[in-house]
Amino acid sequence: MLEELLKRRIIPVIVIEDAGDAEPLAEALLKGGIDIIEVTFRTAAAEEAIGRIAKAFPDMMLGAGTVLTSEQADRALGAGARFGFAPGLNPKVVKHFQDAGGLFMPGVMTPSEIEQGLELGCKVLKFFPAAQAGGPAMIKALAGPYASQGLKFSPTGGITLDNMMDYLSLPVVSAIGGSWLATKKQIADKDWATIADQAKAAFSRAAAG
Repeated sequence: MLEELLKRRIIPVIVIEDAGDAEPLAEALLKGGIDIIEVTFRTAAAEEAIGRIAKAFPDMMLGAGTVLTSEQADRALGAGARFGFAPGLNPKVVKHFQDAGGLFMPGVMTPSEIEQGLELGCKVLKFFPAAQAGGPAMIKALAGPYASQGLKFSPTGGITLDNMMDYLSLPVVSAIGGSWLATKKQIADKDWATIADQAKAAFSRAAAG
């Protein structure tokens, strides 16, 4: 699972208000070349949306975001999520998700949090909120002491098509998370063509290096 995740360089961070939008949204991302999605547990529709994507697109790498509690972890995994993200580091939630067979990436901002994550066996850590916490320069500074540990970061927050390569050019960054790939308004408007175009533009930029 970790090896498969590390092959993906862009992870759409998605907020779904209506579970009925799940399948066409996933299809739009796939048309743009992106076969991974993180559905955040910020809405009541998240669990059903994950389940619908898991059923309709079983080959898509499907994860849950904003997993803050063990109860949410159980619901995410039960619906079909294979990995999880959180904005912060809660050892109880990390362990619970891992014990249930999922790959979990907690959020970090400091060396102490990085060391806690490594102690919990997390080889990929979410750097959040990336832009506000110092961006690529901060990631480079944090990565130095831990290079020998095989640590990777997946920064999220304030990342766009214009600045994504500033992050992806860093060897320590495995992937970036982006909400711009499918905004809440675009999803509400069912603007699947624009979402597919945005996914394609990001995929092409990442592939070009």
